Amino acid sequence: MKQSSPNLAKIIAKDLVTVGRLPLILLFLILFTSMGVVFTTYNTRLAIAEKDKTLVAREKLDDEWRNLLLEETSLADSSRVETIAKTELNMVRPDSSKEVTFSEK
Repeated sequence: MKQSSPNLAKIIAKDLVTVGRLPLILLFLILFTSMGVVFTTYNTRLAIAEKDKTLVAREKLDDEWRNLLLEETSLADSSRVETIAKTELNMVRPDSSKEVTFSEK
């Protein structure tokens, strides 16, 4: 009679299913949690990068807003408006005798 050598893979698989259930379950739990950590870290880094881009865009918009406020202030300056009215439109300030005012009753 010929004696066959035992198949090591079958013995290991049988031991894992019968005796080694707890270590097998723990191994799968470790794998799943480690993949969860990798996934969470990746998503967090993407979110931080997006936040940084948004902050840069916000700073650009803030700079533009400040420049627009300065431009509005300079364009609305009464002396500038008066100068343009006198030079380009040939406007003059009326005499007080020619001013007409209306009052509500």
